[in-house]
Amino acid sequence: MASDSATAASTYSQEQVQQILNLAIAQQDYDGEFSHTQLLEIAEELGIPQHTLEQAAQSIKTQAGELVKRQSFNQYRRANLRKKAGRYAIANSSLILLNALMGFSFPWSFYIALLWGLRLGLNAWNVYHTGDEAYEQAFRRWERKHQLQQKVDTWLGRLLSV
Repeated sequence: MASDSATAASTYSQEQVQQILNLAIAQQDYDGEFSHTQLLEIAEELGIPQHTLEQAAQSIKTQAGELVKRQSFNQYRRANLRKKAGRYAIANSSLILLNALMGFSFPWSFYIALLWGLRLGLNAWNVYHTGDEAYEQAFRRWERKHQLQQKVDTWLGRLLSV
């Protein structure tokens, strides 16, 4: 009985309420998904207006879409890095072999490999360092290019279907 009165007297901040509800929902044994109607009922019980719930749902969808785009962008950058590393390996092994056949009197191929390797290393740093402004600018450029490509593909599809 004493713990019930202590629990009733406790107050929680909005952040604490969110954390408690997130934990409670995560721990609940519910295998299915919640329908939109169920979501509206839960929001109504919590006193959340429907327009606020709709805005939050739209925000979650937007964030999920942004995450998918970023994952695609990261895969694109990593694929390009692998391609550049392959070119580096093939070209420089050929140059080192050519230099070896010439007798290594002057190891010019190592200088080329070193400079090219430096450039490849800086490129790898940019690919895997995703927390700065340069990454955001590269992502936005890629996104604009991707959107333009989709628009052109749609336009050509319409033109060819006529």
